[in-house]
Order: sequence, then C-alpha cells, then structure tokens
Amino acid sequence: MQKYGGSSLSQMERLRRVSERVAATRRAGKRTVVVVSARGDTTDELLGLVEEVGGRHAARRAPREVDQLLATGEYASAALLALALERLGVPAVSLTGAQAGIRVVGRYGEGVIDSIDTGRIRRCLDEERVVVVGGFQGLNDSGDVVTLGRGGSDTTAVALAAALDAGGCEIYTDVDGVYTADPRLVESARKLPHVAADVMVEMAFSGAKVLHARSAELAAAKGVELHVRSSLSDREGTVVSRGGTGSLETGSAITAITSDADVARVLVHCKGRSDPASEILVVLAGNAVPADLVARSGPQEDEFRMGFTVRHSDVARIVEPLESAVAAFGGGVRVDTDVAKVSLIGMGLLNRPEYLARLTTVLTGAGIGTSWVSSSQLRVSVIVPRQDHVRALRLLHAEFASAGPEAFAGVAPLG
Repeated sequence: MQKYGGSSLSQMERLRRVSERVAATRRAGKRTVVVVSARGDTTDELLGLVEEVGGRHAARRAPREVDQLLATGEYASAALLALALERLGVPAVSLTGAQAGIRVVGRYGEGVIDSIDTGRIRRCLDEERVVVVGGFQGLNDSGDVVTLGRGGSDTTAVALAAALDAGGCEIYTDVDGVYTADPRLVESARKLPHVAADVMVEMAFSGAKVLHARSAELAAAKGVELHVRSSLSDREGTVVSRGGTGSLETGSAITAITSDADVARVLVHCKGRSDPASEILVVLAGNAVPADLVARSGPQEDEFRMGFTVRHSDVARIVEPLESAVAAFGGGVRVDTDVAKVSLIGMGLLNRPEYLARLTTVLTGAGIGTSWVSSSQLRVSVIVPRQDHVRALRLLHAEFASAGPEAFAGVAPLG
C-alpha cells in the first residue's frame, strides 16, 4: 500500500517519478494499491471556484455540490497516474472511492469511513493490475459523494491497508520523515527513525503536519505500520508503529515539540449559576469540532465560565450555534484568535512534572507569556501569543533536544 500527497504529483516530472516508483514496486512482484491526493493546489483552487460561483457561504448552502466538485481533484490524480503506469507497460486501473467500495457516513465535507467492500480491488489485483484509488472521498447510503475533510487521503490509505490486511502503508510526501520539530521552522530538528503510534497521534493532533490526525489514530487502532518517506528521494524515512526502541526509564521522555497556529480560544460566560455546559458540548459534537484545553467554573461559583480551544478554521461554523445555545442563559461568547499552542510530546509526562516546570521557566524567561495548560501522559500543551509561537517552538526544541537524538523517547541512538 502506497499513498502519494498532492505535492508529490504537482508537476509532470514528479508524476513521472511517482509512476516509476510504483512500477518498480509492481515489477518486484508486489501486489500494489496506491492512494492519491489532488495534485498541488487543486483543492484550494476548487474552493476558490466555489466561492466565485456560489458566493461566500456556498459551502454551507450547498455542501453536497461542493463535495461533488472537490472529489474531482482526486479523480484526476488517480486517472493520470494510471495513464502514466500504462505508458510504462504496467497494467493499472483508477478507481473513485465509490468504485473502490468505500462507504462513508456523516456530513458532507466531514465524512467518516464506515466500511470498505474490497471485492473489486482484490479482483483487479488478481488480474495483476496496479489499483490507483482517489483518496479523500467515498459514497454514502444515498449514493452521494462525501469527502473526508482535509488530510482525508491519508485516512483513505490507512483504512484500505487495514481492510486489505496489508499490515503496512507507505506515506510519500514532500518531507523525508517525521522530525523532532517542524524542520521548516527549526533548523536543528532531527529526523526520527521510529515513532510510537500513540505518540504520533498526539503529534498530529498538536500541529505536526506530516500526517493527518485521523489517519494516525486509525493506524494505531488497527495496527497498521506506517512508513513516512519522501517521494523525491530514496532515503529511509520514519516508521510509525506500536512499541519503541529507546531506553526504559532513563533519559528524556520527550519525542518531539510541536506548534499549532490553527488555534482559537473560546470563552463562554453566563449569568448566575446556570450550567449550559452540556448544550455547549452538544454544539461542538454536532459540528464535529474537537475541543482541547477544556476548563470550566465550579458549581459553587456565582458565574458560569467555560473555556476551550478549537481549530481557528472551525470557528466560523460554531460561533452562531454557541451564541444561540447560551442566549437563554443570559450568556455570551468571546473568541480570541491571537493565540497558538506549543506542546511537548512524549511518554509518561504526567509522571515527570519537571518537564512542565522547565517549559514554563524557559518561555517565561524569554518574555513569552503562557496561559491555559493541559497535561497528559503523552502531551503537555500551553497557549502562547500567536506572534511568539515559532520563537517558543525553537526555544523548547533547544531546551529539550540539547542532549542529542538519543535523548528522545522511542529513538534508537545513532551510530
């Protein structure tokens, strides 16, 4: 099982290189299924057309039509790669999500894979053809196309790997693995040869863009080993799987440091001792918006207060429902978008309170204010001013990565 991102297919030369890599895999005697994303900036361009033709709120008014349009980006990528393989003498067939037997439930633009009928894919493999599946979409019970949201092609690839009992999935992208921090922001970031699956889930949720959070969750749940590699080179990448190779209880517990600027802080206030917490959470659940760093006032306080963070990109669709939900309680909603989140990711962090102490000491010493802390065994996160998140990321990487790559949990010493 292989998956190629949009940047890997964005230019004809890159498409040719991908086809040669896939062809080499097939000629080595391996039954091959490939999942592809839309090429380059195709999805963004299509969203631009949606707004140009349908207006600013077209996605809300006609989400079915938007999904119909967006899925064409993946259809085109799959067909082009199949054509390139045929030119190399490798029999191939392109399939849409529906043709690949992918059944999706949920709302347009936010679908969730419910089941996969692998019959057609297996028949094509028995015919010794490479199967190229357009990711990011499937079919619902009404026969309509439903997309899976941003990063959905990763999820498609992992789901197919699980359904086909492939055991593993190679994720090809424009970076050559998973790093201790975003290498585009931190020059000293190092590639990790191995990352534990549950740690990768936290990294993805906390801002690491190399893998989509839902795909990392699915891989961890189904035991699918991921190999994150660059489509532009033959260098070894990062293996994401259960277990680790590092030290037992000595050394650092930190695997990576992440930052996420796609964050908004939401504050809800209500008069008196009313308690609309359940109504607030129902709004979030109904809009499929995950909340992080959740805190609320206690039952003995004179005013209800609840705060949480969500993705900045999700704010537009939850503000009005939240305001409606708390209006009956005399409440209001305030949103702060001038924030970001930085996180330490690792293992056993609750058992090591010194890491949170070091984190706050480093940032406070550099004049970076922190607020809203969340801590678990796998992650410690704090909110910082948006303009400071890159500087905070670099400071924390210097603090927690200074001992060398062997200090990171789950990473074998080099050499």
